[in-house]
Amino acid sequence: MSDEPAITPPGWLSAAVQTYLRVYHRHEVRIDAPVPDGPVLFVCNHGFGGVIDLNVAAFVAARQAAGVTRPVTAMVHQIAWTLGAGSLVERLGGAPGSRAAADEALAAGHDVLVFPGGDVDAGKSWRHRNRITFHGSGFARLAQDHGVPMVPVVTAGAGESLLVLNDGQSTARALRLPKLLRIKSLPVSVSIPWGLNLGVVGLVPYLPLPTKLVTAVMPGMVSQDHESDKDLAERVRDAMQTRIDALTAGRTPVIG
Repeated sequence: MSDEPAITPPGWLSAAVQTYLRVYHRHEVRIDAPVPDGPVLFVCNHGFGGVIDLNVAAFVAARQAAGVTRPVTAMVHQIAWTLGAGSLVERLGGAPGSRAAADEALAAGHDVLVFPGGDVDAGKSWRHRNRITFHGSGFARLAQDHGVPMVPVVTAGAGESLLVLNDGQSTARALRLPKLLRIKSLPVSVSIPWGLNLGVVGLVPYLPLPTKLVTAVMPGMVSQDHESDKDLAERVRDAMQTRIDALTAGRTPVIG
């Protein structure tokens, strides 16, 4: 397992990303509790994104702020490889999202990073930008089977980096994209430089508005006795929703 990918960006790249987040997005990191020792499952929300996602960059900065030095392997949607970006994703520590890849990473002593909402959470409309949506409970079952704690990490603000008019789920279904490409959302958005578009942003880079980002690293959560994976997943989602509600209470869009 020595060749298992892990998020280990070059020092200059990590510094550049953190400078960008701090200056352009006024990024703040709040550590609610220390991250447990030993491998953990980091559970994150999407703000808006796809192959390019501000919340991934915010997670990397928050993880460093929390003092975590273990390798972490990120589970990434297959669309990155379909679009030819897979080799870049792998160099930055991503692996095609699968149970087998997550099992191998945890067995190697890595942390694992998941975004359980997938593209449904990533393609939310502006109206639902602060709503956390999960798609399935496989991540909770993974944590239960390996006996590792889950550490929720929530980021507020990325959903304000452009204007998403509609999540495009009905369009994706009409085009049979869930079956053909595992894509469940095809958002209609307005962004720089793409203007009004259908499904372009998220698959290709865009210039985000200078929205303020705030990330909270939450206390670790473990499965309770006789708790089903579905109940555990919902408990994690509820905790994350409560935290992001607190982060966005009284927030002015973009300004923060």
